[in-house]
Amino acid sequence: MITGDLQAVALTALLAGVTTLLLIPIASPLAWWLSRSRSSIRSMIEAVVALPLVLPPTVLGFYLLVLLNPESTVGGMWVRLTGSSLTFSFSGLVLASMIYSLPFMVQPLHAAFRAVPQSTLEAAATMNASPWDRWLNVVLPMTLRGYITGAVLTFAHTVGEFGVVLMMGGNIPGETRVVSIAIYEHVETLNYDAAQTLALALLCFSFLSLWAVYRFAGHRFQVLRG
Repeated sequence: MITGDLQAVALTALLAGVTTLLLIPIASPLAWWLSRSRSSIRSMIEAVVALPLVLPPTVLGFYLLVLLNPESTVGGMWVRLTGSSLTFSFSGLVLASMIYSLPFMVQPLHAAFRAVPQSTLEAAATMNASPWDRWLNVVLPMTLRGYITGAVLTFAHTVGEFGVVLMMGGNIPGETRVVSIAIYEHVETLNYDAAQTLALALLCFSFLSLWAVYRFAGHRFQVLRG
């Protein structure tokens, strides 16, 4: 059982790491657009992005299961392209985790981008700085804390997922059995000592993650606190 739990910990860390790395390039342009756009549909896009914050995870997991199962259009296309199913697989967990953790990456970046003065960007433009130069030398250094906050929150949030991963991945050792599922399984089998060990580890990890965010980037964390 200890080996199985260590496997679940390793899989959880891999899932959280992959999810975080994939969300950075996806969330960056989206957060930038939200911070600068005056489009009439901006508020609608913001609501869609933030939906996982209020939507019950099992509801999101259920709709993803319906959308991505091998009998559906999207799921069937994936099977034809890769030969494997998105449901009850690690790839499916990554996709579900990206959707579920999207606001935890987008919102800190959104707040950080909004704090970048337009006048600073205009000054850089007058010195013939290209859009890439402005992004690399002006925006990125000014928003680094936002990226760190988003990465830490996304990683920690993915580690703690339960409802979405249970619906999309089930409980397949070495493939979809993450820490939260392992804790649930231990409780079901009345193995409270093993459940306590994993739960305490998650509690400490969650506390340290939030402490790091508040300690080193607290003033950029307001958007998720209200």
